[in-house]
Order: sequence, then structure tokens, then C-alpha cells
Amino acid sequence: MSTSKNYAGIPDKFAQLETAKVILIPVPYEGTTTWGKGTVNGPKAFLEASENMERYDIETDTEVYEQGIYLAEAVEGHTSPEAMVNEVHKITKDYIKRNKFVTLVGGEHSISIGSIRAFNECFDNLTVLHIDAHADLRESYAGTKYNHACALHEASQTTNLVQVGIRSMDAIEKTIMDEEKTFFAHEMVADEYWMDKVIEAMTDNVFITFDLDALDPSIMPSTGTPEPGGLLWYETLEFLKQVFEEKNVVGFDLVELCPNPSAKSSDFVAAKLYYKMLSYKFMGQDADEEYDNTYDVDYKSNNSLKFNDDEE
Repeated sequence: MSTSKNYAGIPDKFAQLETAKVILIPVPYEGTTTWGKGTVNGPKAFLEASENMERYDIETDTEVYEQGIYLAEAVEGHTSPEAMVNEVHKITKDYIKRNKFVTLVGGEHSISIGSIRAFNECFDNLTVLHIDAHADLRESYAGTKYNHACALHEASQTTNLVQVGIRSMDAIEKTIMDEEKTFFAHEMVADEYWMDKVIEAMTDNVFITFDLDALDPSIMPSTGTPEPGGLLWYETLEFLKQVFEEKNVVGFDLVELCPNPSAKSSDFVAAKLYYKMLSYKFMGQDADEEYDNTYDVDYKSNNSLKFNDDEE
């Protein structure tokens, strides 16, 4: 896919690598999907929808693109899932080390294995907030551990994994998941305090991986595996806003948009969700205020970067 245009058609002055606070990495990968095909076209549809989106956010009274958003080269052309994961890991980590707020748009959920690995190597005591209809905890599937059904297995072993919105899984995954940090959709609907409980389960540094099938098919039908009973728009925003306000979100990815050319509403939902998440991240920050992804030592603890000297 071509990424020659600026994200959302923003002016060139806000789209330069040197000055942009935000990096957007498209990963149009679809190598292990097992049902609905088309996530390879997700980033392109997302970017096209973003170009037709109003850039003023009413709720936060901000135009977050003025913080600077650099559209990176797409990660594509891989012959194996492992090669894709390794490149996503390398590129993501390189941008984190450049003191950028790094975001990714997929593609299938297996891309998150690489992004999570990069953030976990860069930030201490990392929580991975996994918002999804599916547990994605299989150790391997269809002959590889780099499958979309395995997207969170490594994170379950190496990070503080908190799962939200789960309503579809295999029995074997129950032996892997931490049920005290798993919030099932059927329980959330009856628990008015579920958002607070999720916040309490998280550490200070948080990476969000958001599978769009976490949303109800009534507002997000264009995913590879839509599941009934998902999150609705305003409760999703309320929850995300609380996470961004109370935690240090160090980055996020948005995956599993499977666009339908004859029904573009899902593309716009994905585009708007991404922009809302950026708006929450930079709410209250001036555009000329320097971004520091090492976090404020005096405000929160456990924030230090943990790069290995041999990787510099």
C-alpha cells in the first residue's frame, strides 16, 4: 500500500518525522486469518476514512493533529508471520527510542505480538490492556505461534495482561488466562463498576491493543470475526478516557478492520476511534510542549526505560 500522503490530509508542517510527537505505522498484514478475509486492506481504508474526518474534537475542544502525526512507511511484503512480527518489533522499538508516541494500525491481530514485545522491552512493569471479543491466548495455532489466535499468549507470560470484553474463546485458553484480570462481556453488562475494576488491575505504564471486534457488530460489522454482545460507542469512549487520564498510556495499536467497500461506516468508526484515543492522550497539552515518553518521575514510579546497552 502507498503511504505517500499525510495522515488525515494534515498540513505538511504537522507531518514531519523530526517534529511530530506521534508515529502511525500501518501494517497491512493478513497471513493467518481463518474466516473473513480482508484485514490486509484495513490500513488503507482507515487512512482514506481519516482523510474525510473532521479534525476538531468537540469533547476535548482540541485539534490533536497539531501535536504532529508522522505516517511511517507501511510494514508489508512478508512471506512468513514470524518475519512480520520481527520487523514490527524492530520498527516499533526504533521509533520509541526516538522519543515518539508510537501507534500502529493493522492488519490482523498477530501484528501485536511485535508491538507488545517492543513496548515491554522499553517500559518497566508494563500492563497490556487487551480490548477484544476473543481471548487470543493459544500457544500456537495452525502450526505457528505467530497466529492471530495467539496474539496475546506471549503478553500473558511477560506482561501484566488485562483483558476486556471477552466473549469468545476455546476451553484450552481458560488454562492460560488470569481470570481475575479478565473481564467477560456478559459480566461487564451487569457490573456498573467494571471500568474501575479494570483500572485497579493495571500498573502505571499501559499499552493498549484494541481489536475492533470488541465493538458490537451493530456499530462495527466489518471485522473478520464479528461477535454479538460487544461494547458500544460511548461506553468505549468513557472507559478509554478514564484509562488515559489515570494511567500513562505509552502507545497503542488498532487491529482487525476488515473493510466492506459497500458499507464504509466501520472505516469511519476505526478512524474516529484512533483520533479520539490521540485526543485523550494529549488532552491538556500544548502543541509546542515537548513530548517525553519516559514519563514524569515525580508523578509516577516504575517508569524507567530498560533498553539494553547493546541495542543502542
